Amino acid sequence: MNILVDHLAEFREGFIGTVLLTLASGLLAMVLGVIIAGFRVSPVPPLRVFGTAWVTLFRNTPLTLLFLIAWFVVPVVFVPGMSPWTKALLALGFYTSAFVCEAVRSGINTVPLGQAEAARSLGMSFSQTLRLIVLPQATRTVVAPLSSIFIALTKNSAIAGAFSVTELFGVQKLLSDQGYVITWIFLWVALGYLVITFSISGLFRLLERRLGVAR
Repeated sequence: MNILVDHLAEFREGFIGTVLLTLASGLLAMVLGVIIAGFRVSPVPPLRVFGTAWVTLFRNTPLTLLFLIAWFVVPVVFVPGMSPWTKALLALGFYTSAFVCEAVRSGINTVPLGQAEAARSLGMSFSQTLRLIVLPQATRTVVAPLSSIFIALTKNSAIAGAFSVTELFGVQKLLSDQGYVITWIFLWVALGYLVITFSISGLFRLLERRLGVAR
């Protein structure tokens, strides 16, 4: 208990850092994932090819390698002077977007084909059909997979601590270097992650119940 009390500021800063990084990268992953899912079911072949390539690339690339690319390749080739937090955001967001895309695409596939055909017969474009007809119905089946994806995202954010980003798991390195017992440090860090993941799980369970009633 003394470890937590004596270093409450560090734990609090790491906890807030993990929450912010999870929220920001989760939002980026959601936006990209929905867009790429639209590409994957698009009637335009180049968009389908791009969407397939995106998912194949990011789902099969180790997250640590993406962090290394964000740190050592992106600043040299694309945007110099990028902050460590932004690099972590991009690595986590791009990586997670591939999994969000597949979850959304699987939800789209559960919507009866007749829904899209009826929308097209009314003169709706593909984007209107997807946005107004298909995605609202697919949301019900996507909520549960997204819960698991965002819980995994929370745990994946721990990698950012090894790249000088302030987050919860990075606290253990700071305190272990000061000679504290690693077991108790990991206990408090694990409890912090449990609070975040249980909150995410509870939020998605609430969404499932609300959408289930609406069904």
